[in-house]
Amino acid sequence: MVKALRVSGLLLAVMGLTWSFSARASLNGNLSVEIDGLKNKQGQVCVSVFASSQGFPSNRDRVIQRQCTKITETPMKINFNNLKAGNYAVAVFHDRNNDLTLNRNDLGMPIEGFGFSRNPEVRTSAPKFGDAAFLIAGPNTNIQIKLKYL
Repeated sequence: MVKALRVSGLLLAVMGLTWSFSARASLNGNLSVEIDGLKNKQGQVCVSVFASSQGFPSNRDRVIQRQCTKITETPMKINFNNLKAGNYAVAVFHDRNNDLTLNRNDLGMPIEGFGFSRNPEVRTSAPKFGDAAFLIAGPNTNIQIKLKYL
C-alpha cells in the first residue's frame, strides 16, 4: 500500500510538471505600443501586428491584429490583448486623412508618418521582419515606436 501511494504521488507530480509546461506553452500576453513623434493630432494612427515575415509590413491580409485610433494625445498608447508567445513585428502609420492607407507621392515615398517596432533605420525600403521583430514571452510587453516623416 505504501508503494502504491508513492507511485500515485510520483504520477501526480509528473502530471503537475506536464501541466505547468503546457500552460507556459499556451501563454497569452498583452502588448502595449507607445507611439511618439507625431507631427500633429490630425487624423488617426493605424497599428498593425504581424506574426511572420509573410506580408510584413503592408499586406493587410497577413495582419493578426490591427487598430486605427483617433489621435487625442501624444505620445499615444495602443494595446493589443491575447497574443500567443512568439515573435512579432509592428508597423505604424499616421493616417492624417483617415483613408486607412499610407499615402505616397509619385515616386512612391510615404507622405504620412510611419514607424516600425525596434525603430530600425529606414533608407530606401521598409525593413525586413527580422529587423523589426521582438519577442512576447510574458504577460505584458511594452514597445516604443518613433514615427518618421520624409
